[in-house]
Amino acid sequence: MDINAKKSVNRFRKVAVLEGWSFVLLLFLAMPLKYLFNMPLFVKYLGWAHGVLFVGYMITLIQATINAEWKFGKLAWAFIASFIPFGTFILDKQLKSELEM
Repeated sequence: MDINAKKSVNRFRKVAVLEGWSFVLLLFLAMPLKYLFNMPLFVKYLGWAHGVLFVGYMITLIQATINAEWKFGKLAWAFIASFIPFGTFILDKQLKSELEM
């Protein structure tokens, strides 16, 4: 893997972890606060941040796919991982081990 591809994958990994944390906080902090304690403000701001990070995730995913010449299966797994709680953390671990090889 050339240096440009590694940079692109590392950038994607960073965005993926941030997107994953925003998703976890939205699901396990903001949503309970909204529905159990009638505090919807956290959903508004965390939801907005998560939306921005999700768009960034998709953009950097496309860049990493092109630059690292990923096959469709890896692209599909990365896409699906963004919808699974903690999925991006598992993906990050896999990508990190691939980069170290």
